Amino acid sequence: MSYFQDSNDKELDALISLLDEPNKLMFGKVRERILSYGLAAIPILENTWDSCFDDIIQQRIENLIHKIQFGHTYNEFRSWALDEKRDLLDGYFLIAQYAYPELEREDIDKMINVIKKDVWLELNDNLTALEKVKVINHIIFDIHKFKANRRSIKTIQNHFLNNLMDTKKGSNLSLGILYLIIVQDLDIPIYGVDLPRHFILAYTKTRKNADDKCSSEDDALFYINPFTKGTVITAKEVELFITQLNLPSEPSFYCPCDEVTIIKRLLSNLMISYNKQGFPEKVKDLEKLLGCLPE
Repeated sequence: MSYFQDSNDKELDALISLLDEPNKLMFGKVRERILSYGLAAIPILENTWDSCFDDIIQQRIENLIHKIQFGHTYNEFRSWALDEKRDLLDGYFLIAQYAYPELEREDIDKMINVIKKDVWLELNDNLTALEKVKVINHIIFDIHKFKANRRSIKTIQNHFLNNLMDTKKGSNLSLGILYLIIVQDLDIPIYGVDLPRHFILAYTKTRKNADDKCSSEDDALFYINPFTKGTVITAKEVELFITQLNLPSEPSFYCPCDEVTIIKRLLSNLMISYNKQGFPEKVKDLEKLLGCLPE
């Protein structure tokens, strides 16, 4: 341990010992100084919480830890949003990490790479679009046993990547995002479609770029419903669904959307769930993350 590291640890210990400061102005200064240490302060704060029996100090420690963790997630998410080459898995992981700060990316990557490899081994250039989807569906839903969580569709945990990987159950959106993550490196033109109340996928004739304009005459060959084990549906069936919702038809209901639109939808769904569960502070956090995303 270097002299400077030892000195920093001593200063941090001294600052944490002042967490019982009754003067609000003085505590504010202590708080800001502790926050300046970032993630390095968390282990010491956690150790202090474990050995402390004062409710006020424990509450202050919990608030500090959350502030530091959220600040880290916010900065990472903002960098993701500003990057023109946004990776969907990166964005999805950061949102899961907001709720589960100790979540390790390596574990997630290992599970996803196994599925990707299984799909890749079964695909070849001679397969038609429908045959490729049949292979993908078989690997994801039959071999790896992912399925719709019909009993708890709106539960908060249903939205997070780590819960999806652990339980093999998810919403139409979480299953759809997983589907996209699996195919994005396999040169298969499958994209998300921001259909109201039900996220689906589109298999297109050509690959799309993030800045491609969408039109009602888009070149979708067919659509895929990840909530029903990848069932293939037609544009007519999508149109019927929209009609049943009594909504005017919009081109965006049929066209591929980008990663930003998908992550916005995920954050919006989470905000609705947290609001219903009575967690307004988490809704405010997610509003800040949402504010990082471009229009």
